[in-house]
Amino acid sequence: MDRRSSWLKGVLDLLVLAALTEGESYGYALAARLDESGLGRIKGGTLYPVLNRLEEAGLVVAEFRAAEKGPGRRYYRLTDQGREVLREQGTAWMEFDGSVREVLRKGGVS
Repeated sequence: MDRRSSWLKGVLDLLVLAALTEGESYGYALAARLDESGLGRIKGGTLYPVLNRLEEAGLVVAEFRAAEKGPGRRYYRLTDQGREVLREQGTAWMEFDGSVREVLRKGGVS
């Protein structure tokens, strides 16, 4: 696993919760949204276990919808509990990120 992948793995749950604040979505669209944000391509084998874990924790709810053409899709929506976890963990991540940036800055990284 490359360094970027290991960093992403540590924060992907939080990023998925944040992406769902824009409204309900299905897996492929979430992956595309995260890719467009500059995070790179996130494969289904990485994303769907995260969505399942978030659903089991009550942070998102999923609803299967049949499609007129092609297979149906599971749409995911953020719960109130998911919003609260996003606020708490998002704040903690931002503090951590600030600390990392400060150490790097002192080390001569700009």
